[in-house]
Amino acid sequence: MRQQGNLQRFPGSRRRNKWFTMTGKRCSLLDRIGPGALIVVEALARIAFLLLAFTSSDVTSAMADDPASDVARILAPTGTLRAAINFGNTVLAQRDPATGEPRGISAELARELARRLGVTIAFVTFDAAGKVTEAVRQGVWDIAFLAIDPVRGADIDFTASYVLIEGTYLVPRDSPLQTIADVDRDGVRIAVGRGSAYDLYLTRALKHAALVRAEGPAASIRMFVADRLEAVAGVKQPLVAYARTDPSVRIIPGRFMSIEQAMATPKGRDGAVRYLKAYVEEMKASGFVAEVLEATGQGDAAVAPPSLAE
Repeated sequence: MRQQGNLQRFPGSRRRNKWFTMTGKRCSLLDRIGPGALIVVEALARIAFLLLAFTSSDVTSAMADDPASDVARILAPTGTLRAAINFGNTVLAQRDPATGEPRGISAELARELARRLGVTIAFVTFDAAGKVTEAVRQGVWDIAFLAIDPVRGADIDFTASYVLIEGTYLVPRDSPLQTIADVDRDGVRIAVGRGSAYDLYLTRALKHAALVRAEGPAASIRMFVADRLEAVAGVKQPLVAYARTDPSVRIIPGRFMSIEQAMATPKGRDGAVRYLKAYVEEMKASGFVAEVLEATGQGDAAVAPPSLAE
């Protein structure tokens, strides 16, 4: 029995117009508001009930997790999850020295995802991010690990980022270029890996310096040295590692961009994107991402903060 103000209604009563006062004295609702008004009230009540039922169903559906089996059919219809791994970004992926198999945060996220979906994993390896993005049109991978960029977004859907890394410059030790801003000047040539996140960003951002593109990060460093270019752009960690081996170069302090590394899947797989987004958020929050980065010698890379997007 439910109280409404000073009235009580008895659910299930077949005499739907009968209400009782708190004293138990019966009175007729028809006597109070008249039959015409009652018809309106009952009609509005029916509409409110239908709206509530529709809204509740819609919210429940939106909040429900996508079943893993459904996601598996979308992401890996053959029963094998094909994961693109870019060995050109050593923060995210490295070759196991004993087996040659991929290791690092990209590979471990892919393996754990395949385990949850109940499918096998197959790695499709590349030596540059630009080659990963080009391959999406060939349909050779189901998931990838790429930096978020609006140009790539034409063909690829992204989760929120799981790792943040810095893009910076390597220059000759005796270079007059001292700051990030110094690099963008007339006559400065910057080697970059074709199609990399920093290539795409610098293409939009630079006003004076010229980009010279090579087929991947390692090739861009070789070009920088061989052609005596003024700078090479890239992910900070590999450039720092190279600078330790070559005393004739140095790193410019600071960064020209923060590179947001995310999971990716080809467009058209909307049913799986929400699952991937939730998966990435869980892996960050649980400490999985941080632990793998530390275990693979990449502890200086930053785990991305939680995403506020739905």
